[in-house]
Amino acid sequence: MKAKLTERLKKGEIIISDGALGTLLQAAGLEPGVCPELWNLDFPERIEAIARAYVEAGSQAVETNTFGANRFKLSHYGLQDKVVELNSKAVEITRRAIGPNRVVLGSVGPTGVLLMMGEVSEDELYEAFKEQCVALANAGADAICIETMTAIDEATIAVKAAKENTGLEVICTMTFDKTIQGDFRTMMGVSPEDMTIALKEAGADIIGTNCGNGMENMIPIVEAIHRTLPEMPILVHANAGKPHYHDGKNIFDETPEITASYVPELIKAGATCIGGCCGTTPDHIRKIKEKIIDNN
Repeated sequence: MKAKLTERLKKGEIIISDGALGTLLQAAGLEPGVCPELWNLDFPERIEAIARAYVEAGSQAVETNTFGANRFKLSHYGLQDKVVELNSKAVEITRRAIGPNRVVLGSVGPTGVLLMMGEVSEDELYEAFKEQCVALANAGADAICIETMTAIDEATIAVKAAKENTGLEVICTMTFDKTIQGDFRTMMGVSPEDMTIALKEAGADIIGTNCGNGMENMIPIVEAIHRTLPEMPILVHANAGKPHYHDGKNIFDETPEITASYVPELIKAGATCIGGCCGTTPDHIRKIKEKIIDNN
């Protein structure tokens, strides 16, 4: 039987996660305005090739192509009735690509609707997250990865929906920006410390941060999480630096070598699962793996 992520992390193992999916989907031909999750049905071989490329680079855990596969996001494409089908297919593709011994992380992103604005009720949010998480679990995902959250109410509802309706370990990460005061807050004003306490109370097994920052800025965020709750495993999916806009595209200039150079300091800060987000590629993961091996 495959060991749980938390068991491996608490024994001191550093898990290598995957990198960006959207970046590689665009490189594979995904056009603006097209639902990325629909590719699970239309171009499964392209999704599988991306997952396999990350495994070949060293990823031990790979996310599914389901970031926006909740009923609210899918409704923009008229696909709200395909939640189960799209999530199930994504797990099937990822498992086929990575094999039985690596970890399938069921990706769950924000819904795009706000509780504080009265656009949705807590019950409606809960049911949406429940629907997606149960579909991922039933299809064979090993863990749920709730990510890129900025509002603590939505994040905690998502965690509870996953914990109360699946038997899977639940990861939750939030996205932070550096303020003019030099500290870090989400777009909705949540600090790493406040996130850590709230997500732990909601039942998260692994807490962390993704997107919004390159690896260097992830270090103080991880330090804050670790200082608040030293025993909590921490996942980091960093961007390949800060993007700049060029010819209608966000360009990420941080090379694999630069990204990986921060890995030893990130591990020292408390990170236990490391991968990439926007702009990162299998080459970034390959260099991260080399640094982790050197660090051990």
